[in-house]
Parts: sequence; C-alpha cells; structure tokens
Amino acid sequence: MTADLFSQGRLHLFNYNVASLITTPLLVFFSISFPGNCAMSSSRCRRLEGKVAIVTAATKGIGLAIAERLLDEGASVVIGSRNQKNVDEAIKELHSKGLKNVAGLAGHIAKPEDQKKLVDFTLQKFGKIDILVNNHGINPAFGHILEVQDEVWDKLFEVNVKAGFQMSKLVHPHLIKQGGGSIIFNASYGGYKSPPGIAAYGVTKTALIGLTKAMANGLSKDNIRVNGIAPGVIKTKMSRALWDHEDGEKNVSEGQEIQLGRLGVPEECAGAVAFLVSEDASYITGEMIVIAGGVHARL
Repeated sequence: MTADLFSQGRLHLFNYNVASLITTPLLVFFSISFPGNCAMSSSRCRRLEGKVAIVTAATKGIGLAIAERLLDEGASVVIGSRNQKNVDEAIKELHSKGLKNVAGLAGHIAKPEDQKKLVDFTLQKFGKIDILVNNHGINPAFGHILEVQDEVWDKLFEVNVKAGFQMSKLVHPHLIKQGGGSIIFNASYGGYKSPPGIAAYGVTKTALIGLTKAMANGLSKDNIRVNGIAPGVIKTKMSRALWDHEDGEKNVSEGQEIQLGRLGVPEECAGAVAFLVSEDASYITGEMIVIAGGVHARL
C-alpha cells in the first residue's frame, strides 16, 4: 500500500488501530513527494513557466540536457556555443522533441564582445533574462600540475572562471529588473578533490566554488540566488576516454569509489539545475550540489 501511495505523489496520513497485535495502538504512515512531482525527463512539471534562461556551452552533453530540461519545464532558452553548426543541430534536436521556445547564437564565451552579443540576442529574442547557467568549461591539460604551461593555465582560468564572472556581471542588471533571478555555475567534484592528472582543471573548479559563494553573498540583496552543481564522472564526450571501453564504467566506478556503482548521465545534472533555479529552491543560495554517485568528495 505504501508503495502505491508514493507513486501517486500525494501526502497521506493513515491511522491503524492494531492494539490487539502490539502494545502501541497507533501506526502512522507518511507518503511525501516534492512539489510539482518533477521526475527526470518529465513534462509533468512546469516550474519555470514564463522564465527566460541563457545556457552556455549547451549544444551537447550536460549543457544540452540542461537546456532541454528548462524548456520542458516551461522556460524560454537561449543556447550558446562556439560553433554555429552545433547550435543549429541542437536547436533542431530540441524542436524535434516539441520544444520550440529556444534560440541560439555562436560565439567564444571568453570574448567580452561575444558575451555581450549573447546577452543582447537573448533580450532581443525574449525581452528579459531570469536565469543564467554558466555551463562552459575546458580541460586542455593532462599531467602533473607543475608541468602545465603558463599559457594553458591562463586559458583554463580565462574560460572556466573569468568568463562566468563576466557573464554574471552582464546579466546582473537584467535580473534586477525582474525583481531577482538565479545564476548557476557548473563546477566539478574535482574542485573538492583535484584528481591526479587534471589538477589544474580542478583548481579552476575550486575557484568556481568560491566564486559561487562570494557572488551569492554579494547578490542576495538583489534577490538573486547563486548556486552550482559539482558533477562527478558523467557520461559525456568529454569523459568518454575514461569509460567507453570494455569494463570501463565498472573500472571507473570502483577506482573512484562511486557508491552507486555506476556513472552519471547528463539528465541527472539537468534535474538538479532545474530544481536550483526554481521556486522549490527559493531559500537556497551559495550552495553546491555534488552529483557524483556518493564519491566522498567532501565532509
């Protein structure tokens, strides 16, 4: 019975008098679901109706999944990417799923002129901005941290940290016009753990965690919430070399002590973002949700 109650997504309280069976005469059962009953990849929830979002690096992987989820929940979305062909293909894919309120623009997220174009394009297309998802990130270096060349170090910070800071500054006045809004940073569990081989990348993600907290403190007076996600190993093109071979997923799960015994998928990151930018998270700011299957990334 309790399983059926949970599947209905309602709150119930039932009293059963079982005094003849046990000494305690009252059994209490609860069935609780979160507001909106928003299951992964579900169209039943419309928490973001009327909202306008920018999602950077949103033509594949986690970014595309985030764009799709926000659209599915009622938002209008502008996607950004470096390649116009990728933008066009992503929009076509979203349209094929019946998600029409989407537009996109190609540009380099680390170039201030392209950042401004993306913001201006969004305002021209949809008239306002409520949500910014800083999803972009690169990892051009692999090896010991002291072997990272200065120009690579600078590029990592320019794209992974500075660009999101600049985008947030650009949208800030437009969020104020709406009476508030949400900013999301896509960090990484590597920002807590700095895995060997990609430690420089991990340092930039640690910086993003700090930026999220600092910006949350600075923008709270404007009713702007700033949060982030810190994914573990998610099955995307960026991580394919780790898992796309025989026993690859099993080896990664065991090697990184992933408690759930599997890798994540982009839709699981998208669900967390949709929650964080919705009113269901209206009392949450300055937080990072680690999406890593139970990897012990922090206390």
